[in-house]
Amino acid sequence: MEQLKSRKPTLILALIPIICLIALLSINVWIYGDDTLSGSNQLTLLLSAAIAAFIGYLIQVPWKEMLDGAIKSISSAMGALIILLLIGSLAGTWMLSGIVPAMIYYGLDILSPQIFLFAACLICAIVSLGTGSSWSTVATIGIAMLGIGSALGIHEGLIGGAIISGAYFGDKMSPLSDTTNLAPAMAGTDLISHIKYMMWTTIPSIIIALIAFLLIGLFSDYNLNADSNKVSLMQEAIANKYYITPWLFLVPIGVIFMIVKKVPPIPALLIGTLAGGVFAMIFQVDVIYEIGGAGNYIKSSYISIMDAMTIDVSLDTGNKEVNKLVETGGMSGMLNTIWLIICAMSFGGVMEATGLLQRISESIMNFVKSRKSLVLTTSSTCLFFNVTASDQYLAIVVPGRMFASTYKKYNLDPKNLSRTLEDSATVTSVLIPWNTCGATQSGVLGVATITYLPYCFFNLISPLMTIFFAYASIKIAKLKKED
Repeated sequence: MEQLKSRKPTLILALIPIICLIALLSINVWIYGDDTLSGSNQLTLLLSAAIAAFIGYLIQVPWKEMLDGAIKSISSAMGALIILLLIGSLAGTWMLSGIVPAMIYYGLDILSPQIFLFAACLICAIVSLGTGSSWSTVATIGIAMLGIGSALGIHEGLIGGAIISGAYFGDKMSPLSDTTNLAPAMAGTDLISHIKYMMWTTIPSIIIALIAFLLIGLFSDYNLNADSNKVSLMQEAIANKYYITPWLFLVPIGVIFMIVKKVPPIPALLIGTLAGGVFAMIFQVDVIYEIGGAGNYIKSSYISIMDAMTIDVSLDTGNKEVNKLVETGGMSGMLNTIWLIICAMSFGGVMEATGLLQRISESIMNFVKSRKSLVLTTSSTCLFFNVTASDQYLAIVVPGRMFASTYKKYNLDPKNLSRTLEDSATVTSVLIPWNTCGATQSGVLGVATITYLPYCFFNLISPLMTIFFAYASIKIAKLKKED
């Protein structure tokens, strides 16, 4: 009882909410499969927050203090939540305008049977970079690649590894990706700094993966005359629905230019969204009328652009794979992720206000003896949560909240933490069979996780690369004096 009244919880007390969280999340995965993000995980986070609050009550932490902790935690993620809404709207107008379909159309042109694995990885990287979604990339382009690769006689594990390596590279580096926005929000840095700093570990990782796929392809005897009809049909379906022209790339080039010039992400994304709508009006007249209805073109354009930015929009291209690819959810498609972030931040805020998170961090910090071991411990913790919590978002959120102050203590810039979170949490989630990512991609491709795991070169190299950079003291940013 004295321990409960001291406001200094034991490690066992501090771990109770985490243990309950992991147990409930495991039940969610078992019951709901890959549909856990529809509400069960969010509720589980709130229930775990309630358990943490009850422990806080037992150790005499005032309710207002815990509530303020949750509110403060949610407020810290408000910028990321606004960015996520803008990402949803941008993805909608870029699909409406034909920008993303054009990326896919021209990307498929580089496919060659002789360099299939290399090309599959590169194409998936391009598509995922443009869409910000590894899931939609694997479910569309990935399925087409799997069919072509099987016709070439390539092992399905190799095909799956190439698809997933490319898709997760694009997901990890795209400013449209939710995890790419979540990691810097948790670490306390900004999106642009995060992406630029990730390049140091991510670019070498994908280069090594691409070289590996290229060498495997060049030194293997595959059927070079295999039918690539699926690719042609997809390109035909895209060309029949959209007006495809290189001029569409002016919009993403403009957004990249703004990012390079350090324009804040919110205005850059807003400008990119509006530019996508303008290009839709210029180039995609038929698509505008199909979504907005016949009649006054200005009215149809307004309806189409507003719908693409806010709600689910789909087109019938005559090709099921392409139909899935050109579906867009707008801002509404981001609501589950935003809901999850709010619940996760509530959980983290209560854990922090009650001192439970600090108590766990103190125990984990026993393994940290230097800046180098801090990165190793962070990476291992991310993998631990991917295995136990079965969710990549939690593998970013919990370690992010846990280690943020420790990185500052060791005089390390927060972008070191955000990079380690992505290098370790985002890419390894798909390698765990019972993780939502692993279960989803295995089911979509029809390839067992254990079958493609050895060939996901990028996903396997990324966490090792970030640890190597730490121990070699390469590109480890220190805090500036004003910070």
